[in-house]
Amino acid sequence: MKTNFKIILAMLLIGMGFQNTKAQVSKVADKATQKTEWQFSTRLGYDFPSYKEDFKYIDYSGGMMGGLSANHYWKWFGLQADFDYIKNSPKSNINNPFYDNGGAIPTAVAYTDLSVTKNDIARMFVGAGPSFRHLSKNNKFQAELSLLAGLGTIDGGEILVEATRKDATVDILTYHSGWDKQNLFAGKAQARFTYFFNQHWGVHAGAYYMNYFGGAQESAKNDILISKGYLPAGSPQQVYYYEKGTTSIQQGTTNASTIDAFNSKAIIRDNQGGSATSDELRRKTDLSSVGVFAGLTYRFGPSQKAPKEIVEETKAAPVEKKYCIQTTAKDKFTKEILPNTDVSIKDSKGIVVKTAKTDAFGVVQFCDLLPDDYTIDGMFNDLALEGNAAKKSEFQNDKTIVKDILYADRNFIIKGKAIICNTNIAINGVSIVLKNNQLATQKTTNTSEKGEFTFQAIENTNYSIYGKKENYMSQTMILSTKDYDRNKSLFIQLEICMDAADCGTAIALKNIHYDIGKYFIREDAKPELNRLVQFMNDNPGVKVELSSHTDSRASNGYNQTLSQNRANAAVDYITSQGISRARLTGKGYGESKLLNRCADGVECSEADHQANRRTEVKVICPQ
Repeated sequence: MKTNFKIILAMLLIGMGFQNTKAQVSKVADKATQKTEWQFSTRLGYDFPSYKEDFKYIDYSGGMMGGLSANHYWKWFGLQADFDYIKNSPKSNINNPFYDNGGAIPTAVAYTDLSVTKNDIARMFVGAGPSFRHLSKNNKFQAELSLLAGLGTIDGGEILVEATRKDATVDILTYHSGWDKQNLFAGKAQARFTYFFNQHWGVHAGAYYMNYFGGAQESAKNDILISKGYLPAGSPQQVYYYEKGTTSIQQGTTNASTIDAFNSKAIIRDNQGGSATSDELRRKTDLSSVGVFAGLTYRFGPSQKAPKEIVEETKAAPVEKKYCIQTTAKDKFTKEILPNTDVSIKDSKGIVVKTAKTDAFGVVQFCDLLPDDYTIDGMFNDLALEGNAAKKSEFQNDKTIVKDILYADRNFIIKGKAIICNTNIAINGVSIVLKNNQLATQKTTNTSEKGEFTFQAIENTNYSIYGKKENYMSQTMILSTKDYDRNKSLFIQLEICMDAADCGTAIALKNIHYDIGKYFIREDAKPELNRLVQFMNDNPGVKVELSSHTDSRASNGYNQTLSQNRANAAVDYITSQGISRARLTGKGYGESKLLNRCADGVECSEADHQANRRTEVKVICPQ
């Protein structure tokens, strides 16, 4: 009993400390974040009981519990009312009992059957008391400590343990009559943590300690004994606790081990002769338990009235007007707008107060600004723009301040896209190379998911630009910024065409022309062959076949020889550019693979014949 009072006292001291901590919070913060409100909660959990009694061979298991709570809070302090319903169950802990009729070892035999008849225990608690809480500033999290007092009840718990001897005789090994709707003064200390996922509803979890004071008087009914035929209904003889005497005996003449045996002499608690009256045999049982639980909480009716001093301070506080600054990013020379430009604004202390990107119209707006001296900076393509400033004196008449920031670099911006030839399909992950043909320098960048890329290009300069990606053969473009006027245009738009060089798929090389009846490589054919050289340098493990085709005019034999010579000439040129001959195969097909109907004896235009006179390249598939 002293231990129980110590636990309750400790919980009370914790609550007082919790209260003192809250009292130290500043009045303004406390009034701003705490609310007066009602809360209703429902919970389910598990209870672990502790029965302080002398019932030999009887234990008590835990069981489910359920409950309801109602709280009313004034800021951090409130009142709480609880109802709890708890189920426990008695159980026997007798294992392998032996019967001994007076200590004669040969007659010590195990019981043939062990049976348990019992009633579950139902407990209830109804109580009220103070509760203390800490509520977070955002009203999402709540920690609570409650100290409650009230009425507890206990009913049930009767248990009878019987054993059958080998000769069919039935013995009572232990018995307890339980409790008969005993009402006791009870106390409860509870801690709970709640998370509110919206204005009204929350989930909680917690734990409690509950104690029944004064002890619960054992029942005088013995219902199970009467129903089993041990006592007649209404019998003056009352048995509240019954067990067979326990003896340790030797098992065998030489074995030193012992076993527990139940002898034939019955005892009623401590009275060997059984002369005690029923009232003397009935005792009071101290009972306590701990439990854990979880459940739902609903809150409503928070007071929206602000404290008087807060209202007065709010009325007295001056309201500062806030303003907007609208910024447009432009090119200094062409006045073209610059979308997706990074813009930042700093106050008079040099602190960046806002950042954003310009929209598709090159505009960004910063609002909720107090009057101050601001500087506006921008970055486009990793280059700083000419910034601007907004003075404090410009913040007047609730008007939006409009400022421009300028791209003043004389370089052009190449805005390009890599696509598959003869389609609009973009290619991402392409390494784009921009070569400055005059300074012999180069830059590299990768295309985006949309196949897009950007470069800066110097005025009056010649460039070569191409793409690199495995199994793709890129077009090489020649770009001269001499053809553009920086005062009229900032952006240069272009597309890089790339062929998918899958093994076995022929790619036609454009502008590979030969003089009639000749097979040497002309100057106008070299750029396209250089495109193949670049592809083979970028894909060092690839082998290719160069094939040459003629139209149907002239004899088959002549065309076959001419096409083979032309294929060999193309291979010789590529080899002269540093590509290993082992990676090249030249093959002439003559007029055997015409692309149209222009066979021998068919009249065709020169354009139709020209379509058949071609040079193709294909990647040789691995064996």
